[in-house]
Amino acid sequence: MGRSRSKKSNSAEWSLDVCEAYIAAAEQMLADDIADNQVIGQHGAAFLGEGKTKVLTHCNTGALATAGYGTALGIVRSMWEQGRLEQVVFTETRPYNQGSRLTSYELLTEQIPCRLICDSAVSALLQADPQVSAIIVGADRVAANGDIANKIGTYQLAISARFHNRKFIVAAPSTSIDLQMKSGKEIVIEERADREITSVKGVTYGSLLDERAVEVVQVAPLETKTWNPSFDVTPACLISAIVTERGVFVKRPGAEAFDLANDLKKL
Repeated sequence: MGRSRSKKSNSAEWSLDVCEAYIAAAEQMLADDIADNQVIGQHGAAFLGEGKTKVLTHCNTGALATAGYGTALGIVRSMWEQGRLEQVVFTETRPYNQGSRLTSYELLTEQIPCRLICDSAVSALLQADPQVSAIIVGADRVAANGDIANKIGTYQLAISARFHNRKFIVAAPSTSIDLQMKSGKEIVIEERADREITSVKGVTYGSLLDERAVEVVQVAPLETKTWNPSFDVTPACLISAIVTERGVFVKRPGAEAFDLANDLKKL
């Protein structure tokens, strides 16, 4: 009987130790992610140079997408903290509206000067407002040559940035870099349901943010077929810099791609 109790006691203690170890590891991951994001923010703000400016961002890359500070939005936060941000413009990010739903909430909560635009208005904005000096985005995956996969719409932002002679900056932790993936051609893109494009979900106009007031509205005929990729791939040749917690990576003079494998070895 004594042995049985001893075994149960040891088992309970072991289980508690395992639970505490998992909790400690999770809390350390949380702290590390916030610290890494803050460094990304500092590196990105420094790369943009001195002076006050406007920037544009896409999707949500802030506290709601990370442990609590953000990647691309971390650069925005760092610029704001340094008094160097005139305004951040952000896209609605159709079809799931991460910009208008999430980024707007973060920026308004922190009272960072901001403005929402339609995805299709980016080129017109860059043409009309020379004070918008850069587009800053996140990345879900970065290939060894610097091609990136990110929220759909990123590729066309990079094209517009190049045409209008603006910086196009990618902010991501170094863990997003996959050196086994030679280029973005190897990235498999998820295609999502038609209803994400043909309908819109939101709170009834004028109501409080109450779960009971959320409705789905059909905006296209039910039989409408769509092409709805979740991400697109932006080629490295359109990217000005990749900002990580380990530093800012740029292409060598005259190069069309990054050499991330060698650059990471040097750090």
